[in-house]
Amino acid sequence: MLPQQARAPARTTRRNHRHMGRDTLKIPGPLGQRTRGRWRLALRRTLLPAARFAADVLPRLVDMGIAATLLLLTAPLVIGRGVASVAQTGQLFDFDALIGRYRVPIHRLRFAGHGPLRGLAVWFSVLKGDLAIVGPRPLPAAEAAMVPVSDAVRFTVRPGLVSPFGVKRQVGIAHVGESRLDRDFVYGQSLQGDLGLAARSLVTGVLGGGAARETPAVLNFFGIPILNTSMAEAVDWLMAASGPDGGARHGPQQLCFVNPDCLNIAWGDAGYRGALLAAERVLPDGIGIHIGCRMQGVALKENVNGTDLFPLLCAAAAEQGRSLFLLGARPGIAAAAAASMQQRYPRLRIAGTRDGYFDAAAEPAVIEQVNASGADILLVAFGAPRQDVWLHRHRAELLPAVRMGVGGLFDFYSGRIARAPVWLRELGLEWAFRLLQEPGRMWRRYVIGNPLFLYRVWRQAQAPQRFALPGPRQDGNAAAQGFEVASDT
Repeated sequence: MLPQQARAPARTTRRNHRHMGRDTLKIPGPLGQRTRGRWRLALRRTLLPAARFAADVLPRLVDMGIAATLLLLTAPLVIGRGVASVAQTGQLFDFDALIGRYRVPIHRLRFAGHGPLRGLAVWFSVLKGDLAIVGPRPLPAAEAAMVPVSDAVRFTVRPGLVSPFGVKRQVGIAHVGESRLDRDFVYGQSLQGDLGLAARSLVTGVLGGGAARETPAVLNFFGIPILNTSMAEAVDWLMAASGPDGGARHGPQQLCFVNPDCLNIAWGDAGYRGALLAAERVLPDGIGIHIGCRMQGVALKENVNGTDLFPLLCAAAAEQGRSLFLLGARPGIAAAAAASMQQRYPRLRIAGTRDGYFDAAAEPAVIEQVNASGADILLVAFGAPRQDVWLHRHRAELLPAVRMGVGGLFDFYSGRIARAPVWLRELGLEWAFRLLQEPGRMWRRYVIGNPLFLYRVWRQAQAPQRFALPGPRQDGNAAAQGFEVASDT
């Protein structure tokens, strides 16, 4: 028998071997990690192809169902139109040759001949699979060849009768390129989103559809000239006017935005009206102007509102080296808006910021601060009409080449106030969203002001001679009326 001292190491050795058998050797790094949820991974790999297939097939089934239903419901009209086409031309269909999914040539059908209901044939194109109800606009071959490679993802889905760009263009808010909108649509496409876009197109078709109307260079609302321009042209003008030679060549340039509330105020406020008439540019803001144009039988080119223009202005200013001064709103709001835009556009130069809470005695110091900053463009957020009247009154004292009143813009870009979602803006209901946000402050502007504005537009349409535009200023600067379009755009 071994002594006690000899047996103890033997027991220790056997115990260590038993522990080693139970323990797992740990390898550092990801190779040493135990794989968990293998069944989940296997299930995901199994279901993912099925989910992708369903995501592609389900919208197609919906398109086919809607197309077939509409063709059945309108069968007497379709048959009658088809008989008329054959009688007129000897053939049933004409077509437009376009580029479809995966750049495959497709035909958008229409009934041959002349007369109404020719467009009903397009539902056969949907039924066939050449077109979807919702998708990027189908392009002719020449346009398709010009689509940038970065946006070629638009060709991975079927083109549609309703496109995201078309819906925005109907209400004048298609401020970014069509290719970019198509790319964003493809990456975020869903059946729910497609149905929502199709539904919104019915509303925007009422707001912006109908027969083609004249698009005059200058709109007339209550005798105030409003430049009928696009967002891109407005940004180009701002860059030209704020450039090294802009101020020296043309003098100070004031830009105003007007919505129905502004025009209601100008109806009875001579000081505000005078400031608008003296401004170099007055731009249309809001769905109310769009509807007012339709009541006058003319077309609005775009809704050139300051809130949508601001990021485009910042992008152009960052690229071309212009500096901005943000004046107005509550303490800290202008600085927060400036910081937000500099985060988005790191090369953007902010010459300075200051809140709008100061009295008349502090005005000289405020003007001195603005001038000392060396800003090229001054944005003033006092609200209408105060901001435009203030800029007009201090026109000779201010040094920035371009000055513009921007209303509540800083509140949106600082994050203090949320802006209406895009789908509401596409429906022309941003005003309703603002009313829900601040009913105590906004009810009079929208509940009373909107109908009053439309009534006054109706009065103008009945007696247009009473609201004639003023002639060019005596100093020869017709741009004050918004007429110098071609030279700057």
